[in-house]
Amino acid sequence: MAKWTPRHEAPEPLEGPVVATITGGTILWFVLFLVQLPFYGWFDDHGHTWWVWTCLAGGGLGLIGIWYVRRREAAIKRAAAGDPATAPPVDQTPS
Repeated sequence: MAKWTPRHEAPEPLEGPVVATITGGTILWFVLFLVQLPFYGWFDDHGHTWWVWTCLAGGGLGLIGIWYVRRREAAIKRAAAGDPATAPPVDQTPS
C-alpha cells in the first residue's frame, strides 16, 4: 500500500463564499420542491414521490448547513482577531 501513498503535503483548503454557496443550494432545493408540488399526483402515480421529499429534505438539511457555516465563519473571524474568549484555557495551577 505504501506504493500508492502520496509523498507530498496536502494543499491548503480552498476558501470561498461558503455561506453564499450553501444558501444558494438551499434555495435551489426549496424551489425544486415547490415546482414539483403541483405535479404530486403524477409523481404518486409513477412511484416517484421520493423525488418531492428528497427536495424537501435537501432544503431542510440546507438550513442546518447555513446555520453551521455561519457559525464557522464567525469562529474563524474571532480566531483571526485574537478574541480572548475563544482562546484555549491556560493552565493556572501553582508551580
